[in-house]
Amino acid sequence: MSSLFPGLTDDPTGPPDERPALLFGTRSLTYPELAAAAGALADRVSGAGGPVAVWATPTLETAVGVVAALLAGVPAVPLNPKSGESELGHILKDSSPALVLTAPGDQLPSAFGALEHIEVDVNVRTSAGVRRTAYEPDPETPALIVYTSGTTGPPKGAVIPRRAVAATLDALADAWQWTSEDVLVHGLPLFHVHGLILGILGPLRRGGSVRHLGRFGTEGVTRELNDGATMLFGVPTMYHRIAETLPGDPELAEALGRARLLVSGSAALPVHDHERITAATGRRVVERYGMTETLMNTSVRADGEPRAGTVGVPLPGVGLRLVEEDGAPITAYDGETVGEIQVRGPNLFTEYLNRPDATAAAFTTDGWFRTGDMAVRDPDGYVRIVGRKATDLIKSGGYKIGAGEIENALLEHAGVREAAVTGEPDADLGERVVAWIVPADPQSPPDAEALANHVAGRLAPHKRPRVVRYLDALPRNDMGKIMKRALPSD
Repeated sequence: MSSLFPGLTDDPTGPPDERPALLFGTRSLTYPELAAAAGALADRVSGAGGPVAVWATPTLETAVGVVAALLAGVPAVPLNPKSGESELGHILKDSSPALVLTAPGDQLPSAFGALEHIEVDVNVRTSAGVRRTAYEPDPETPALIVYTSGTTGPPKGAVIPRRAVAATLDALADAWQWTSEDVLVHGLPLFHVHGLILGILGPLRRGGSVRHLGRFGTEGVTRELNDGATMLFGVPTMYHRIAETLPGDPELAEALGRARLLVSGSAALPVHDHERITAATGRRVVERYGMTETLMNTSVRADGEPRAGTVGVPLPGVGLRLVEEDGAPITAYDGETVGEIQVRGPNLFTEYLNRPDATAAAFTTDGWFRTGDMAVRDPDGYVRIVGRKATDLIKSGGYKIGAGEIENALLEHAGVREAAVTGEPDADLGERVVAWIVPADPQSPPDAEALANHVAGRLAPHKRPRVVRYLDALPRNDMGKIMKRALPSD
């Protein structure tokens, strides 16, 4: 495998590349500057004797710290600065980092104890044109240890090898026609796959640029797209804010219309928001599907049909199948039959750190990873996610129903601002469909019967909600995903 970052490690005597590699607000680093700063830090951490934790604030220092660890061949453990003491203590104990990298002046919680602390210096400079030539470790060498959200227990550390990082970024380059000419803008957190691996390491592997907003805002999106950015990454809550803002902001609409690629991920983007953005800008949002353990599995291609509500087709090198509850593969794809997604390929993680039991349970005997995500697949290969097996598959009246399609139907109702769908026990049906609604007008919420008829008319009568509950807001995590386990019990 070639170097993860050819622009930083190849041709050390070649001419300097003065294009900005990283831009965070008014702070930036060119490729030679990044090579110098990350190279100097790599020399300091190369003998750490264990993983390197990175206090993953949305800063230049986080990006430099992770790149330095990768140049040194040392696994990086990105840490969410919003983690509570208990969760942070678990991650530190589990991953046993040799040291932690932070931006100057960062105050760390007491959970770090006496762990060695290095402040990242992004101002290291070397003579013009000098770049660090790094030895590329074995492709199976761990690149990152990224912790899952821990919705069913303590977070698990997914060990992601260098092979998986390279494979997923190169597959996305193929699907999205991603080149060194692209300039990416996003405001995603840097402690997970979407913001860090795709949003920072992706542009660096391509030799392009990334402009991080620090904090997402439509004004920043407009500014950067007007200033030459070609790609935008976001999560559904960000695109929902864009869709809400567009009617009164023609400058935002024009800026989005000039973008080469708009990408949404980490959760399903409601079809209603797809349609509003397309109507205002003439551009369609591309969705892709991945997980911490698998990185990216599928995507709508830049040269393919941008079919709203789907996550496209399997990426190059990725095997994907749907299986029945007994594990039998579904062989006839009709766009209706629901099955669990299983994947295999070079994009997969190696193991859950210190959890051989969980690792073994995650894979089938023939090497397929059990994602726990439920989907249907069209005859032409397009995949549509309908929800998580544990929380979004509802078995009602002999039918298997995906919560996602009901949520999309509910969001098409003018009286609904947000929607979540779950199942609850029913003596007659097995489970009944329950809709959790945030009304567009809290003073005049839509009638439950009207919502049920709305869904029945768009989908099928057996998919209509039997119970409607109203909330002021839906519980969400840092990535904007609805946390259904946190919904009220009654």
